[in-house]
Amino acid sequence: MSQHTVPGRRTLWEEGREPGRQVVVLGVATALSALALDLWLGGDVGFFFDLSFVALCLALALAVRPSDFFTVGVLPPLLMVGVMALLEVARPGVLGHPSDGLVQSVVTGLADHSGALVSGYLLTLVTLAVRQRFVRASARRSAATPQAANRAGSPAPTRTTSG
Repeated sequence: MSQHTVPGRRTLWEEGREPGRQVVVLGVATALSALALDLWLGGDVGFFFDLSFVALCLALALAVRPSDFFTVGVLPPLLMVGVMALLEVARPGVLGHPSDGLVQSVVTGLADHSGALVSGYLLTLVTLAVRQRFVRASARRSAATPQAANRAGSPAPTRTTSG
């Protein structure tokens, strides 16, 4: 994996430019949509939601701008807890036993989907770490090159005066 890129072209790791708030809202909307689709298809929270959650975590980590890495870095567990809590409020008994309370049902839901949570969280953190490495390398390269760099093949600048 080379950090050297063609000047002016950004790699996948450097593409994300969305503000943290927008990424959080997108994450919540997408997670709830995946949950609703999974409930509609199978009647409970299953493998489709787990796969969607992991893919969503990766997508959010790639979409966020570098200054908001922290926001997305803490998002996966909060997103999973929030989705599980909303599900239990809206449809009691889907996550656990119908007589379970909110907290117990949410903990049951988290335990049942812990593989997706851990995978999504690790994938998010690794992606953000790689992106941070590329951002730092890019900043070092741009600091080392002169601001008025010419494109490859363009003539050298000349000084002219008009009289």
